Amino acid sequence: MNRAESKYFNTAVKMDLALISLLKKKSFEYITVSEICKAAGVNRSTFYLHYETLGDLLDETAQYLFNDFLSYFTPDKSSISLNFQDCNPEEMFYICDKYLTPYLSYIKDNKEVFGTVLLHSKAFRFDEVYKRLFENIFNPILERFKYPENSREYVMTYYLNGINAIIKQWLKFSCDLPIKEISEIISICIYGLNKQLLSGDFSVLRN
Repeated sequence: MNRAESKYFNTAVKMDLALISLLKKKSFEYITVSEICKAAGVNRSTFYLHYETLGDLLDETAQYLFNDFLSYFTPDKSSISLNFQDCNPEEMFYICDKYLTPYLSYIKDNKEVFGTVLLHSKAFRFDEVYKRLFENIFNPILERFKYPENSREYVMTYYLNGINAIIKQWLKFSCDLPIKEISEIISICIYGLNKQLLSGDFSVLRN
């Protein structure tokens, strides 16, 4: 990264962090360019050098947060590129320490930011993210396990809302419980107390 690129990147990060800090206090639709500039310590001309609208900044901030989140995963865990029709069934289980530990570590290290994003899920267009996840990951997995097509949306709504409820409760108490314990709670809520599943033996699912 050359000096000009570094300066641009640093200014963009200031803008992203400024938006996040303001979202702790108010909804996105009530935030102004002037407030962003004041919080970031830049002038309006600098803002418009980077963005045309506040919506552009919001999109960039969402990408900034996503990239930061992915940095907690090793390369083999940050990209899901399985062929869901041909891979082994156990490869399609993401509720395990392998994935939960980096996910929960990110939340604990960034609890204020993560809590703020959850409060403004509509502004960050989580519904669009969910749609892409459902089409490319959740639906193929449920299809592989022969879930009826008309019930898959209901299954994933229950599944994701349950995990989110646990995370919100954990955030409420400032992530007081150890990551390992929260991971176990999520696994038990998803799989029940079946020791075969919790120990990584998925053969029961194929019988």
